[in-house]
Amino acid sequence: MTSEPVAELHGQFSSPGATPTPWRDVLAVLERAEIFWISTVRADGRPHVTPLPAMWLDGALHFGTGLDEQKGRNLTRNPNCVLTTGENTYRSGLDVVVEGRAERVTDRKTLERLAELWQSKIGWPYDVVEGGFRHRPEGPQPETADLTAVVPVFAVRPSKVLSFGRGEQFAQTRYRF
Repeated sequence: MTSEPVAELHGQFSSPGATPTPWRDVLAVLERAEIFWISTVRADGRPHVTPLPAMWLDGALHFGTGLDEQKGRNLTRNPNCVLTTGENTYRSGLDVVVEGRAERVTDRKTLERLAELWQSKIGWPYDVVEGGFRHRPEGPQPETADLTAVVPVFAVRPSKVLSFGRGEQFAQTRYRF
């Protein structure tokens, strides 16, 4: 993103006197978070939600998933999705919801930067190959993982972001891009 989004406080769901959460606070959560929950829609309209690691880079959240996994099949049919992260406590924290469309990332330089982020942030080693990542044998993956398969990488550029701040004041903020 080249410019900071416009922050709008939703007063109905915020404490009296609350102010919008600054975008820099939201960015800090997106950059620090290791796990996000992705919500996609199945072909029959039912929701599908699952946790996955994601990395914030260049104004987008990035994640990998096999096209044969439920979320991969869902995104092939409907690229609209939501990624959420935050705290699991009521009286403190900042939760962030990112809405957007998942698009494949194939640019080698971007994939190399992302592979470095996965390794440095969560110790998950990937090799960059044509079309995405490949798991390294020493990295985490299911026992049934095909170590020769390409893991497609997706980017979600926010069309809308919501934050839910809790603490001395509650502040629900929408960010317009």
